Order: sequence, then C-alpha cells, then structure tokens
Amino acid sequence: MKHCLSICLALLALQAAAPEVEITAEPHHHLALENKSVRVFNVDVAPQSETLMHWHRHDYIAVNLGAAEVINAVKDKPPVTVKLQDGQTGFSSATFAHIARNSTDQPFRNVTIEILDDQSLRNSPSPWDPKKDEDRALETFPGGTQQILFVKDAIRVSEFELQPGATVPKQHHTGSQLLVAVTDLTLGSKPPSHLKSGDSKWLPANDSDTITNTGPTPAKFVTLEFP
Repeated sequence: MKHCLSICLALLALQAAAPEVEITAEPHHHLALENKSVRVFNVDVAPQSETLMHWHRHDYIAVNLGAAEVINAVKDKPPVTVKLQDGQTGFSSATFAHIARNSTDQPFRNVTIEILDDQSLRNSPSPWDPKKDEDRALETFPGGTQQILFVKDAIRVSEFELQPGATVPKQHHTGSQLLVAVTDLTLGSKPPSHLKSGDSKWLPANDSDTITNTGPTPAKFVTLEFP
C-alpha cells in the first residue's frame, strides 16, 4: 500500500513538472501504419518504467497484448490503476495528455489506433444496427466466433477467435477494415500474410482476400470496420 502511494505521489510530481510531447515524439510509441483514416502505434513500456507525458489529440482504440497493470496519470487528474487482460480492447475520447506507468515486472504492450477522421465520424450516421451491434452480440460460424465489442465513431469493433484451419466467412460490409493480431495468424492466400501478435494490416474496401488460421493453435484478432 505504501509502495503504491509513493508511486502515485511520484507520478503526481512528474505530471506537474513534465512538459507534454506529441504522441509521435513519445519514444514508447512506434508508428507502424498510417493512412488517411488511422495512425497505428505499437506501444512497448518496459517493467517499472513509464512513458513521457504525451498528447492524444484524436479518439483512439487500444488493443492490449498480454495481461498488464498500468497506472494512468492523466494531466491534472489523480492517477488511476488499470488492470488489463490479454486482448482487452477499449475506446478513449480525445483530447488529453497522460503518462502511462508499467507497475509490474512484465512488459506492457498494446496497439494504439488513432482515428484521424474522428471529428466528422462522431456526427456520421452509423451503418450498424444498434440493437445488434452495441450489445456485445456474439456471432458463431464453423470453427470460430465474432464478438462485437462496441461501435464508436461509426466504427464497429469486433474480436474474432479462429480454430486451426477455420476461415472467417465473407461479410456483406463493403467498407475498409483494420485487423490487429492478438495472437499469430495467417491472412489470405495469394500470397499469405503471416501476422505476429501486435501486427496490424489494413484491408481496403471490397478486398477479396480471406482471413484464415493456418497455424496449429487457436488465433485471436480484433477488427475495426469503417463505414
């Protein structure tokens, strides 16, 4: 308890003293993919260390990789301890600056996806059925499941689990998608893309490729479907 209190007090002091940097200048955030819709960062914070105070100027979605316990110190607010599970996916609204401290002996890793067109998407009509797609609907298909997590900024976010050899059925949605691998998997076949945990891939609208788990163990990934 005393150790936790001392960490929080230290973070409060750091918050007051630390200048803010843009997310692109924060050394734990590594830009992995960028286009007109998203900026994707792979975040890696070593045990018992923290990020710089950095800005989030766009709404973002974060996919956690591995279990973690993080102290989230938002500027001008008390620090909050957050426990995260492997694959846990959440949404955060802009704009704010914060420090993320890894208070464990394991690396803290996630994939942070900035929604670059967030201002217009917030006011855009959603193409999704709110009764079905905002209530953690579970869809099943041969060898797999699709858990619809939430709809934010007119983007539908889902978690998929695929057994070895299973393929995601073709869907009627014609917009672009971003896929984030939580575990290793193979995407498509012409030629296949082998994704490691934390890798992301942009799938353009009307892409004809398939998502298949050709590995020997179950695969998990998260998709963001854009309107």
